[in-house]
Amino acid sequence: MKAMILAAGMGTRLRPFTDAHPKALYRIAGRTLLEHALEHLGNAGITDIIINVHHFADQIIEFLYLNNNFGLNISISDESEELLETGGGLKKASWFFTGCDCAVIRNVDIISDLDLSEIEEFHHRAGSVATLAVRKRETSRYFLFNEQMRLCGWENRKTGERRLSFKSSTLSLAFSGIQLLDPAIFPLITETGKFSLTGLYLRLAKEQKIMGYLEKGLVWIDAGR
Repeated sequence: MKAMILAAGMGTRLRPFTDAHPKALYRIAGRTLLEHALEHLGNAGITDIIINVHHFADQIIEFLYLNNNFGLNISISDESEELLETGGGLKKASWFFTGCDCAVIRNVDIISDLDLSEIEEFHHRAGSVATLAVRKRETSRYFLFNEQMRLCGWENRKTGERRLSFKSSTLSLAFSGIQLLDPAIFPLITETGKFSLTGLYLRLAKEQKIMGYLEKGLVWIDAGR
């Protein structure tokens, strides 16, 4: 497996810290969010990692340089000129996953002990192009799944927006910020410029199998607040 850490966001929920720093360098329990993410991936045996950067990108690059990339093979996908959102950022970095059998995409601002080997096994067994780690928790935005845990929609309970890829009985689950992709998904991405992964998945879910994995981890923290 190879991995991508999504670290390009503006981190507005962490102001005033992010008025002068990237959220990836916010410290919790003495370590930056980026270190927590790298440790999680490294503990799963993943050593080839790409990180997208935008907001105070130079600080992240310098931090990695000063720490010798924490002994990992780290590449940078520079979005300094334009923030491409999650989907656009993934598409820009898609070259990195050439020859890879599975890609882990991880938000930098979550702390999780999700067993990546278990979700990888589920992902391959399901034969999906994307598998989203989800939890039962309170939030304003939910992915919607059918009884087989196949993605069929999305809703925002704060705004009332609801989008269905196909009609089905639905189970509402919150995204955990970690997803696994089959490289076969990359040729299916026809969107250009800046776009979200959510919109991509809702489009693809009409014909492609996108699954939800109900994670069993004991630790999950949204550290972007």
